[in-house]
Amino acid sequence: MGKLRCDSTTVSETFQSSPAPLLPWKDPSPLEAAVNLVEKSTWENVIGLEDQQRRHLQRLQAKGVLWKNPKEEATKIVFRLSHGGDVEADGNCLFTASQKAMGLKIDARELRRRTVKRFMKDLGSVTDEGREVIDSAIRHLYSPDLKSGWGIHVVQEVKLLAKKEDREGLDSAISELVTLGMQREMAAESIYKERCIAVDDGLSWGKYMSISGFPDDEYDIITLQYTEEGLLTVDENRDGHAAAFGDDIAIECLATEFKREIYVVQAHGSDAMVDEENCVFFLPHRPRGPICEPPFFLFMKGTGWCGAGADHYEPLVAQPSLLVSQDKVALVL
Repeated sequence: MGKLRCDSTTVSETFQSSPAPLLPWKDPSPLEAAVNLVEKSTWENVIGLEDQQRRHLQRLQAKGVLWKNPKEEATKIVFRLSHGGDVEADGNCLFTASQKAMGLKIDARELRRRTVKRFMKDLGSVTDEGREVIDSAIRHLYSPDLKSGWGIHVVQEVKLLAKKEDREGLDSAISELVTLGMQREMAAESIYKERCIAVDDGLSWGKYMSISGFPDDEYDIITLQYTEEGLLTVDENRDGHAAAFGDDIAIECLATEFKREIYVVQAHGSDAMVDEENCVFFLPHRPRGPICEPPFFLFMKGTGWCGAGADHYEPLVAQPSLLVSQDKVALVL
């Protein structure tokens, strides 16, 4: 699952990426490896698409998209995009889909670790003013001001981190408040907000994004859901299986780590009230530094509920093809 709820451009521009050597451009052999490793499927076989989405995506596969290296426009490649198959909706889909799209041998958890490591390394290079910009973006995503935002959102979430070793003590404290007559969810909200870590800055984002829903995670994710009237539910994640959904900040870090652009290809349906020509669009994420390899592509089935994007990533197979004039491709990126 994924989160596209803020403009990460601000975060990206704030980072001063660690100095990187000028590396030579690499031919798209990694993409050819990805084509071999990822099972391609035709858009006819992809479930959950409306007819207008399917037709548009088939055109992208048949005609291809033309990519130009933004830092070296003489480098041009045409890619034919096909669906790379389903991935499990376990909260790790950004990393699983990215691993498949790039044809990497490492697993999704290692990719998550490298993403967080890149973020923390770059965070150390920013000024105090820049750090506040990053912290503000993170607060907007995970510790929003519940006095505002209701014109856009029906439900807002607050994310908290509970150490696994502290869960027994937290449960005892909640039970004490219930014994005194407080409702269970109100008691849980009170204790978790008092004793858990809010995801509201770069350091806590690193802890949060490290969580993959496995027993050896250091923290469990607690989610408080609110409507404009107040607390709606408390997801206590008692089995510890909840993983941190990849967000725009994580995608920018992935792009930087692998020195390549990432395009999220989002397909909107009739609920977004768009015509067929505009029902598929590309959201670019550029690395904070040199671009040394061709881009890779991820797919999201979009929803129109607030323009915030969908919640699940799938890999796309980007197969390089013969270079043709830009008037013959489906799209110029």
